[in-house]
Amino acid sequence: MTSPLGFTLVQLRYFLVTAERRSMTEASLELHIAQSAVSAAIFNLERDLQVQLFIRRRGRGLTLTPAGERLQHQARDLLARAREVEREARGDGETISGPVTVGCFLTLAPSYLPPLFSECTRRYPGIEIDVVEAETDQLVQALAAGRVDFALTYHLGLSAAQELRSETIARAPAYVIVAADHPLAGRGSVELSELSAEPLVLLDLPHSRDYFRSLVAATGTAPDVRYRTQSYETVRSLVARGLGYSVLNQRPATSQTYGGGEIAELELRDESPALEVQIASVAGMTQTARARAVMGLLREIAGRPG
Repeated sequence: MTSPLGFTLVQLRYFLVTAERRSMTEASLELHIAQSAVSAAIFNLERDLQVQLFIRRRGRGLTLTPAGERLQHQARDLLARAREVEREARGDGETISGPVTVGCFLTLAPSYLPPLFSECTRRYPGIEIDVVEAETDQLVQALAAGRVDFALTYHLGLSAAQELRSETIARAPAYVIVAADHPLAGRGSVELSELSAEPLVLLDLPHSRDYFRSLVAATGTAPDVRYRTQSYETVRSLVARGLGYSVLNQRPATSQTYGGGEIAELELRDESPALEVQIASVAGMTQTARARAVMGLLREIAGRPG
């Protein structure tokens, strides 16, 4: 027979608020209870778990210990599951509602977020989606810190994060863009070696930049990076101006650019690895029903033509 748990969900809730505020005084104000109640809950939680959760420094607030950081992630998951159990017990488990925080790679956002919001509003009106847009390394950090439920990103940069699990939902082959009046614009396809004498407009994001450089380097030529930017649309606008060519993966539905120019898309005849669009989450973490619902919508969107 297993022994009863020595801590309560209330203690975990008080601990989470304290961990976020880094102050028992601030936590008591947010929870609308006496500071002594917060202090007692934290003390009893540390005693029951036999670990120190905070380092207390006079005048400098509280700092989480490594054990405290681990518990912070686990407590979020446990409380989320407890809320689901409560809804199921009350008979309203079929009504999926509540917040879901999604991390999204910068260049994937325009393609995936609008249909996601639209579908979610239609099918799960009770779900509130919040989005953190960032590049891969920042998304990995957000996952580890528990700031997002899961992330939609490319596989680049995820392999080093062993604490994550990922699922490929789409593949985005590389293609070339040139100005609409470029001599090769009407060809339909091209080999990168045919553009080796022209400047490359580089989408300069971590991991992405190395991927694009490697595609050009595979032709035996060094890319002539004349312009670089972290903005997907700026890349397209520079190319439309005739300032060079670029290699991209996501395909907007229009050839027009913000600046009023126009680009032409060319398929790559080179053998090049496609980027994998993945849903990444913390390994071992049980997702809430609402997070699973949003993941399901992303899978559907990724599987649609275009």
